[in-house]
Amino acid sequence: MPSLMVLESSSVLQFAEAAVKAVATVEVIERSPLALRDAIRHAVGNVARILFASPRELPIALFSEFLNDARVVANPTPDQMVHSAAGVTEAFAGVASTGSVCIDVSYQRTGLVSLLAPLQIAVVAAETIVPRPRDLFRADMLDGKGLRRDFVFVTGPSATADMGPLVRGVHGPHKLHIIVLR
Repeated sequence: MPSLMVLESSSVLQFAEAAVKAVATVEVIERSPLALRDAIRHAVGNVARILFASPRELPIALFSEFLNDARVVANPTPDQMVHSAAGVTEAFAGVASTGSVCIDVSYQRTGLVSLLAPLQIAVVAAETIVPRPRDLFRADMLDGKGLRRDFVFVTGPSATADMGPLVRGVHGPHKLHIIVLR
């Protein structure tokens, strides 16, 4: 029987491969405030403003170094919400088979922050990656969190081909960057 570490690694690998196929970018980092700060800074580049939605599951202390960045806005005005280049949110789960992240749209500003900025950065814990979408609707997976949340599956950046050729960023972010915390 494979060890838990091997199983976790294979689900993270499957998740990352599926997310990349869905045109997202993925990086797996150690779970520390400095590593998370550096990963977010690298992903956003030199943008002027970064929206931040406080996490529900991950400890806020994990974001402590990132929150020291003067560009971070945790309580944005409507104008700041509309005119920000990046948004950072927690994903309470990930789906290995699809590379999707699950965003709790009913928790504080998480839904708005995940949809308004051209770049969405979703932070997900490796142990919350489940094999298939249906697993989120089981009471024995992730303590049944998928049954008690209003959430969306985000698989890559927003895209539509409703009226012709494929266009990205119509309903939400143009780019999705996922940070997996091991």
